[in-house]
Amino acid sequence: MNVLYEDNHLIAVNKAVGEIVQGDKTGDTPLVESVKAYLKEKYNKPGNVFCGVTHRLDRPVSGVVIFAKTSKALERFNEMLRAHNLKKTYWAIVKNPPKENEGTLKHYLVRNEKLNKSFAYDTPKANSKEAILNYKVIGKSDNYTLLEIDLLTGRHHQIRCQLAAMGCPIKGDLKYGFPRSNNDAGISLHAHCIEFIHPVSKEPIKIIAPYPETDIWNKLIINN
Repeated sequence: MNVLYEDNHLIAVNKAVGEIVQGDKTGDTPLVESVKAYLKEKYNKPGNVFCGVTHRLDRPVSGVVIFAKTSKALERFNEMLRAHNLKKTYWAIVKNPPKENEGTLKHYLVRNEKLNKSFAYDTPKANSKEAILNYKVIGKSDNYTLLEIDLLTGRHHQIRCQLAAMGCPIKGDLKYGFPRSNNDAGISLHAHCIEFIHPVSKEPIKIIAPYPETDIWNKLIINN
């Protein structure tokens, strides 16, 4: 487990592709349980260890995930999320370059629970939620484009769905139209950075998650 940041109230971890943040029907050990085990051993804590899930990343996505070590931190962090008082920056590798090197995407997303998929529309629909993100091209290779995404709303599969709607599905994302899967069964979407004012200390915090050490990421980032 790769711990990126830790204080008395919060702990941030760099989630690997394929890990789940919370338990699901697969029965695989979730990241929250690994964090609990880490805290229990590090601090020699008896009994149950508190570890609150503040937000999630999809299983095929990598990057920074923050957990709360106290109930006070969890409550305050959740308030910050509701008020959109965090800046979340993602990196995504796509096959097709966007028509413009930077821009804003605004859609109305409808979530289909049965398919576990969201659908993007240009105008409001029944049960739709507004989704907004900014993107810019930050790297290119012969075959792929690296986008930096500033997420302004947090919707189900938002980045995956909106980039696909723009004609730029994320590498490996079969669900949203990419033709081939990645070797690790993940998708090339990485939660690169989270910035916020600490909910307890009120200090500015910036947490950066190193990108996956694979040839495609190295080529796009090191060469640009």
